[in-house]
Amino acid sequence: MPGDVLGTNLFNFQSNEFTLTKGPIFTDILLADEINRTPPKTQAALLEAMQERRVTIDGDTYTLNPRFTVIATQTPIEQQGTYPLPEAQLDRFLFKHVLAYPSREEELAIVSGHGNRSGMKTAEAFGVEAAVTAEELTDAVESVSQVRVQDDIVAYIVDIIRASRETPALTVGASPRAAAALAAATRARAALDGRDYVVPDDVKHLALPALRHRVILSPAAEIEGRTTDETLTTIIEQTAAPR
Repeated sequence: MPGDVLGTNLFNFQSNEFTLTKGPIFTDILLADEINRTPPKTQAALLEAMQERRVTIDGDTYTLNPRFTVIATQTPIEQQGTYPLPEAQLDRFLFKHVLAYPSREEELAIVSGHGNRSGMKTAEAFGVEAAVTAEELTDAVESVSQVRVQDDIVAYIVDIIRASRETPALTVGASPRAAAALAAATRARAALDGRDYVVPDDVKHLALPALRHRVILSPAAEIEGRTTDETLTTIIEQTAAPR
């Protein structure tokens, strides 16, 4: 239920007033495992948090951290007990990554590390440590603000987005929000590469994970055995990049 994620107002008999008991959404990074098992009302509550970085509880609005981020996993939609995520909520996720099965070496390491353990270990027990401080993260975000997207790159991004709406292989193409999100992501990639400008390769590298969850494959394309990734890859390859 939404209250399990957002929190709820409980009556305090000592103070004779209601007190907010905050839910797990009041954090910097929210890890939502199997997000498509949450009912629609809970998904609607998450939508406000992801878009506005605020939540509404019993008519009162509470602001979340400016760095509030949702990282979620999703089980296959054909399994029982799942609810398809609305397109509007999917559009708020920056990337969708598809994880394949691990290699044999990786699976050996997983089983060796987890197969003999008992109980639930803490993050520290697995060697998880802070990689950056809050100040360093703020500086990194500021460095991205110095990266600019030139007009020809903007046109390239828009051409890819518009092509996704024109192909008969997709029933629903990418939205203007997808174009803006892709442009923002390319700026971050350029900053990580030490550049203050975006190049076409940044767009090509990020377009697939930025768009695969924002479009819907047409029934005819499904019958032909085509996939969303194949369709988007074709669009990206056929869209002329600036020189």
